[in-house]
Amino acid sequence: MAPPVRLPIDYVEFSSPVLEETQAFFAAAFGWDFVDYGPDYRDIQGAGTGGGLERAAPTAPLIVLKAEDLESALAQVRAAGAEITKDIFAFPGGRRFEFRAPGGIAMAVWSS
Repeated sequence: MAPPVRLPIDYVEFSSPVLEETQAFFAAAFGWDFVDYGPDYRDIQGAGTGGGLERAAPTAPLIVLKAEDLESALAQVRAAGAEITKDIFAFPGGRRFEFRAPGGIAMAVWSS
């Protein structure tokens, strides 16, 4: 059996029901800049790694891994025992899937 393909952490998504207030806090407290992608999503710039801020109920940050081959990554994650919570879908900039690891940790994998 081949060793698993490494999937590095590439992006962290935060959620907040008060998007504009959270954005203003992140800018003032951390010096981060933002690119608006519609009324409910901001891309975080200058945080040291990619990140986003979504208008939604607060949850733990979503860690997003990067894959060269999304279908192979999905098969690898599924075979390792993850519960796939969102099958592969497209979004501006790429495609991704979301899953829950044993223990309940929500994560995602994306590819351009």
